[in-house]
Amino acid sequence: MSYIFNIFDSISPPKVQHCLIFESFFFLFAVTEIKYQENVEALLISELLIMELHRGHHWIKLESYRVESRITSRFCHTTFKSFVVNSGPNAQSIGFHVQIPKRAFITNFTMNVNGVTFVGSVKEKTVARNLYAQARARGKAAGIVRANSQDMETFKAEVHVPSGNRIEFELHYQEMMYRKLGLYEHTLHLQPGRLLDVYIYEPNGIASVEVPNTLGEHFTGLAQVTSNKHKAHVVFKPSLKQQRKCDNCTTSALSGIFTVKYDVIRESAVSDGHFVHFFAPTNLSPLPKNIVFVIDVSGSMWGVKMKQTVEAMQAILDDLTMDDYFSIIDFNHNVRCWSDELVQGSTIQVAEAKKYIQDIKPNGGTNINEALLRAGQILHKAANQGMLNSRSVSMIILVSDGDPTVGEIKLSAIQKNVKKIMREDFSLFSLGIGFDVDYDFLERIATENRVSPQRCCSITTSPLYDCLHSFEFPSYSPYTIPLPSFPSPITVLFPEGSVSDVTQNSFDKYFSGSELVVAGKVLPSDGTSLNSFITASSTEADYMRLDAELARQQHAFTGFARQMWAYITVNQLLSERSQAPTASRKRKITQRILNLAVEHQFVTPLTALLVESEEANEKLLADSPKDPRKGCCGGLTTTPTPSPALGPLPERLTIVDNDPHFIIHLPKNNMDVCFNIDSKPGHILNLVSDPGTGVVVNGQLVGSKRVGVEKENVKTYFGTISVFSKLDGIMVTVSTDRIQLTDSKHNHSFSWGATADITQDRVKVSIVKDSQVTVTVDEKIRVMMLLHRVWKKHPTSVDFLGLYIPNSNQYSSKAHGLIGQFGQEPEVRVYNLHQGADPLKKEATMEVKGNKLAVTRGWQKDYRRDKKRGSDIFCWFIHNSGKGFIDGHYTTYIVPRLDSFLQRPL
Repeated sequence: MSYIFNIFDSISPPKVQHCLIFESFFFLFAVTEIKYQENVEALLISELLIMELHRGHHWIKLESYRVESRITSRFCHTTFKSFVVNSGPNAQSIGFHVQIPKRAFITNFTMNVNGVTFVGSVKEKTVARNLYAQARARGKAAGIVRANSQDMETFKAEVHVPSGNRIEFELHYQEMMYRKLGLYEHTLHLQPGRLLDVYIYEPNGIASVEVPNTLGEHFTGLAQVTSNKHKAHVVFKPSLKQQRKCDNCTTSALSGIFTVKYDVIRESAVSDGHFVHFFAPTNLSPLPKNIVFVIDVSGSMWGVKMKQTVEAMQAILDDLTMDDYFSIIDFNHNVRCWSDELVQGSTIQVAEAKKYIQDIKPNGGTNINEALLRAGQILHKAANQGMLNSRSVSMIILVSDGDPTVGEIKLSAIQKNVKKIMREDFSLFSLGIGFDVDYDFLERIATENRVSPQRCCSITTSPLYDCLHSFEFPSYSPYTIPLPSFPSPITVLFPEGSVSDVTQNSFDKYFSGSELVVAGKVLPSDGTSLNSFITASSTEADYMRLDAELARQQHAFTGFARQMWAYITVNQLLSERSQAPTASRKRKITQRILNLAVEHQFVTPLTALLVESEEANEKLLADSPKDPRKGCCGGLTTTPTPSPALGPLPERLTIVDNDPHFIIHLPKNNMDVCFNIDSKPGHILNLVSDPGTGVVVNGQLVGSKRVGVEKENVKTYFGTISVFSKLDGIMVTVSTDRIQLTDSKHNHSFSWGATADITQDRVKVSIVKDSQVTVTVDEKIRVMMLLHRVWKKHPTSVDFLGLYIPNSNQYSSKAHGLIGQFGQEPEVRVYNLHQGADPLKKEATMEVKGNKLAVTRGWQKDYRRDKKRGSDIFCWFIHNSGKGFIDGHYTTYIVPRLDSFLQRPL
């Protein structure tokens, strides 16, 4: 997820013309001098970092950029601070860009713009949006953008700053450190000019600290680490010369992930009325494993994704031992088993499995449901035949990149089927490949089976095998196997009456190199220590001593236990909420999440960060949206409420709605003319084709359900409507399921379940949750699509779209199409008004385009205000699919694709 703030009119009147992101700067550095005190804590004596960007006459000076992380008992609070000056002669837009770990919760964002200070506070999303909307109505602007990457999410702020003015940014987020392969790992995304300090304080002692060189040989040895028994300080502040790619280069080599790894002496921590208990036994022998690998080989896996999957699987197979058993299933629209039974991980079997994987050629659809059921059947068969070692652990690893398209495609049904066959016997690990993965679906089926999913970006600089090794519970490695050497489940207990609000304290699996964490509140008592009991051990924590020690530490994160408990609790509740069996249960969990998130100031999927000026007359908003099902939306700007630049749609306009009824508004003639198009399901009708502006609007028909209906009586509706801007190379495709924005590089997908504004180049898309989508091109052409939902069990009706287009659209003289041709309004004359066969409907003669047409006075519906009943629009009805009113026959407007222009003259 990404977050974006935009401030325009409220800060400075000039229109934004430049959007400058720090990572694209050309940098000039002054020498930075660092000295150290004897007590090992680094003190920056002289720090002058000046970065300037010169493009034409546009100069931006970045005075300083500091990053500081404070880790206390595995809980981390990170702060990014930036000070920027617009030293150019003109006002400019200045950007603040931070990548944060996907597990982190933003807790605050503040900034000072032209002397106006904005301070953030987390509120329930609906409350924050209402307050935000009030400010937005006065011309303020803010938004969010959704962007995915392997391990990072993106926060962006863009502010319009007048010449000579200074702006300060400050972002805070919190996260818990997770132990993997015996170490905690803290990562920070570095860009040129960022000066970094990481302070670690572990009350029970630090066992080891290391800073692997993840930035390349250029920066070998530049990270400084000092540590003692309880504290460590990591400093990374390379000079200008050290950051340059070469001695004569002006570009910086600094860009990538900076990593700090450490481990601790393990005891419980109690502070501020809260406790955190850590459990990580060592020197335990791994157990045998039974694994069925389920690999997606559909057409979308072609290329780099498949190449890296094959390489990763070959490396993983090498990790198997003679005590392990495995099989492989690959699937597209069909499901194939390399072996219908589990086979031993012998050298011969592994070699044959590698050859099988090497020969896979991706093609076809995606039948996830049948593949997972087949995997479960293989494990059950082995268990029923007594093949499985009683000490072994069984699991399925699913590797896929997309939605199910073949067989059972309903996600809730697949989820139910998988849960049924997995029971409590096996674990399912879901691995999403690429940026277009349906991560929400993978998360649901994995979480229900007691593990967490993982997303891996298929890029050559990040091999899939490395991504697999960062799996939260990697199950293929001989060093990370479940170790149930304790009675199952492992349970952490406390004396009666000593604690409350305890997080999950019972675990059915433990993975070597990881850690079990339990947190809660300490109830008032006369004692100064807290005892805990695990099925195999017991511990005691002195919380009076820890509170006193934290107060003496300059760089410790005080209050960490309270925040860590809330962090764990909120994450567990979010997982429970996604699996809630009833709406009532889901509402109760939702309220608990809201209460905790607001109290502890976490931006979650249910809360938002409202950023206000000290006088509270300026407001901004940052949401934490759900992970989008498709696409990485770099370059997009989204806002939580739509703001069409052309103002609200006019009262009278051209409409195409229902099955489908065309209502052409002719403003010069002050009349509306109606006709129906009776085409076939699947046909794509051209509505606007304008080579002059490069804009085309097409609609694809969908048929009503045919249960009990004669084929010739099937009604048609618009199920999909597209708007294509050829000059921008961008197409917006709106269906009753999703809204997709595609360009030459990306496919961005949005659901109807959230309100958002999206801007890319000259194309703006405004989504109103479960209601409508408005597409605006170059602020000259606007198209609004209205969503109609019907009862899912209705015998014949289907969901469909209505189309609403204002006559103020600025088409070129070349515009055509069923609607576009009326951009040049024809002369219309209606006469010979007389009583018709229906006493409620008058009849008349219409002269238009050299034709004399028999017309009937009737009415159609405008559904903008009332989707059920609509409001009546009286019009002259043209019979025979608009013959004589539209140019040519309606079939000449049928086009082959959703981005097709009309090719033949009419």
